[in-house]
Amino acid sequence: MTWIRNRPEGLVYRDAEKSHDGLTLFCSVTGKHATLLNPEGEVVHRWHNSEGIQHAHMLENGHLLIQTGPFRHAEGRQNMGGNSGAMMELDWDSNVVWAYRNPAQHHAYERLENGHHLVLGWYPVPLDIVSKVQGGYEDPKADTDNPIMWGDVILEVNPSGREIKRWNSWEHFDTSLDVICPLENRKEWAHANALSTTPNGDWLVSFRNTSQVMLIDPESGDIKWRFGDATKDFPLALNHQHAATWLDNGNILIFDNGCHRQGPSFSRVVEINPETNKAEWSYQADVILAFHSFMCSGASRLPNGNTLITESATARLFEVTPEGETVWEWVSPFFFQSRFGRTPFVFRAYRYELDDPRFDGRVLDPSLHREVNQRIKDGDVPENYHGPGNERR
Repeated sequence: MTWIRNRPEGLVYRDAEKSHDGLTLFCSVTGKHATLLNPEGEVVHRWHNSEGIQHAHMLENGHLLIQTGPFRHAEGRQNMGGNSGAMMELDWDSNVVWAYRNPAQHHAYERLENGHHLVLGWYPVPLDIVSKVQGGYEDPKADTDNPIMWGDVILEVNPSGREIKRWNSWEHFDTSLDVICPLENRKEWAHANALSTTPNGDWLVSFRNTSQVMLIDPESGDIKWRFGDATKDFPLALNHQHAATWLDNGNILIFDNGCHRQGPSFSRVVEINPETNKAEWSYQADVILAFHSFMCSGASRLPNGNTLITESATARLFEVTPEGETVWEWVSPFFFQSRFGRTPFVFRAYRYELDDPRFDGRVLDPSLHREVNQRIKDGDVPENYHGPGNERR
């Protein structure tokens, strides 16, 4: 999305017949609120957390499962994008009903049917393995007396926070295949940014710095499938992708950010068949440079076959048909200060059905959020806005 002087905010476009009506949930990366929108793009509910909400999705009980902002001191992890200090469950009124605190956690998490949680974490890669890792550039600010390369770990923790299972990436990676992009810092190896469980129990994980999406056997820890090595030819190459998502048809939907791509940098969404490693569907803008997010972002398939896309860097949420027609578009007006300066970044958005039982009995009235909706309409949302419509009620 082009950055122009009078940048549109709020609802930009809606085709009521072709778009899939639902409630859209999103949060600003460094903000302290999560927002729920109706099909008309109006705010109908907001959650607030003083420790931040940088990633949120709804649980089956109607509560919100979030990751907060990072701890102030996390041995350096706090300076890496996606780090979080806590995972919390919030009720409808933003009360904390459960929390798991771990300064190592980052990016993605999932509640399992048994009540346990999967969570990504960063832990030091053993030094004898670090010397074998290929690619990347040395951090000029690194502590040469105490060098650390952070590696991804998948933890399963029970409700009390006790570790039940641990998967250390460095014990299963192949240093000849899992090579850091030469334009990325060697302070970490792979930078996982998505984690979920497939219907047969495998873990689906996206690793940004090595441009790989993997299926992992949680029992053996073995990597069963990998896709996307950036050294391959387009369209099989991925470049710093996010949000690998398992679809009901057995394919995998991926937001391919396109960072450090040979030639022009542009983003696309691609649906890959893991049996054939072929693309079954893809979306990119007609003017390819008009759609690009160098960070975060995501995509999810809607019940009517459309795809909801989060273009994080521009905070644009939009829905496209299988033919690539944009039928719903909304731009976040919430700006906050981050390590990149003033930014409206949105990590990822999710869409829920209007008749989802989790909203039964809930008041979803935009008039209760009149001030924030009017400010969005007028293009007058203050910097770091946490005002009316965002307080606990």
